[in-house]
Amino acid sequence: MNSRELLEALPAAQALRWGDFEIRQVTSDSRRVKPGDLFVAIPGVAVDGHCYIGAALAAGAVGCIVERETPELVQQPTLVVPNARQAYAHAQAAYYGNPSHEMVVIGVTGTDGKTTTTRLLSAILRAAGKAVGSINTISAEIAGSDYPLSFHTTTPDAAQVQAYLRQIRDTGAEYTVLETTSHGLAQYRVAACEYDVAVVTNITHEHLDFHGSYEAYRDAKAMLFTGLQHSVRKPGVPKVAVLNRDDPSFPILAAFPADVQMIYGLQPGAPITAGNITVSPEGLRFTLRWQSRLEEIQSPLLGRYNIENILAAASAALGLGIEVSAIQRGIASVETIEGRMQRIDQGQPFTAIIDFAHTPNALERALSTVRELTNGRVIVVFGSAGLRDRAKRAWMGRVAGRLADYAVLTAEDPRTEPLDAIIEEIAKGCRESGMLEGEQFERVEDRAAAIQAALELARPGDLVLTAGKGHERSMCLGTVEYPWSEHQAMRDGLASLGYR
Repeated sequence: MNSRELLEALPAAQALRWGDFEIRQVTSDSRRVKPGDLFVAIPGVAVDGHCYIGAALAAGAVGCIVERETPELVQQPTLVVPNARQAYAHAQAAYYGNPSHEMVVIGVTGTDGKTTTTRLLSAILRAAGKAVGSINTISAEIAGSDYPLSFHTTTPDAAQVQAYLRQIRDTGAEYTVLETTSHGLAQYRVAACEYDVAVVTNITHEHLDFHGSYEAYRDAKAMLFTGLQHSVRKPGVPKVAVLNRDDPSFPILAAFPADVQMIYGLQPGAPITAGNITVSPEGLRFTLRWQSRLEEIQSPLLGRYNIENILAAASAALGLGIEVSAIQRGIASVETIEGRMQRIDQGQPFTAIIDFAHTPNALERALSTVRELTNGRVIVVFGSAGLRDRAKRAWMGRVAGRLADYAVLTAEDPRTEPLDAIIEEIAKGCRESGMLEGEQFERVEDRAAAIQAALELARPGDLVLTAGKGHERSMCLGTVEYPWSEHQAMRDGLASLGYR
């Protein structure tokens, strides 16, 4: 990439000693700088990239993007910017040729249901004959192949996002569906993604450790919608906002301008809604109601809450002019999403399900769903992450107390917090709901042993739900990410009981 091209991509930058030169790569990690690279100094929570400008220049950096000048930059080409994180995202987009300018980009945000909605919408577009790629917290889907992403759920950094978008576009994709987290928005990882459609599932209690308050969390997600009015316009493509009429965020998000607003919900007043709902162990059936039309929808997904995810995906598709027949086919084609209400069946006489539910709202939905799938007891295994929102721990304990017959409290990425202290906060909520320890809940710190204990408790007709890890591939203990598979732990536990 030429330095002049980069300067054009950063109109707010103040150029100092900026000439005409080639840039090999853009990086914010001084340890990865090679001769010809451009270094971006990003101030972080624990580390300030400005402290590593000297090391980057010594490694061969041809210039720097900074928020303030430092003594090392006296003779070096420099761009001074108001926000280095934001500039880094735009620099990466420019480096990869601005791939989001060449596709319809759909962003899906929300506390729960993002991955499912992303997968449903991708399937609908494929059913309509569109070439589509997607980036979600499980994988990047490029030309029909899945490329697994990081250990824990979050939007990839700006360099990864732009690299994946370039790969997706180079396969001929017309559409990209991008799962967009609050961290990804607040940290400008998706700042240079030119969105055409913004979709919200819900905004409930999560990530307050990072955002500080529910309002700040909601405002971070709202950046997806405020960005629509500033994003690049593409010929014939409207700017579409897809809003959940039932969610408390609705009046806030509905105030942001868009060419088209598609509003869905299950409560009275939503223009796009569902009627004649049937929930069964085989999946979901309902009537999609929209503009006086009634269309039958069938889905093999489990759980009444997935109706809202289906409505969100269908609303986005309708806003883009996709035929209802393609929406029906796409929804029907999505059978299982990894770690989301996923059955593990090895011939055991009880039901075993893995779900990612790691918030109070998600756990309530998951437990309410499995109640409809069994006449036996519901046994749940769950924990709560360390160094994250503490307020939800007792809340989740209370949810389990109301909706489960038995709970096994265990580890879920305790990080550097004492695990026994985390579990005690959950246990407090269990006790507040009326559960008795030793009779209705117990503590088993090792997660594999906790899953084993739950499976051993299960009798014919019961249901065991493990919640909180889902698709994730690691467990963070202390500062180390250890390999972890909820699926393997469940399978091993069933095998130890003779079910293979």
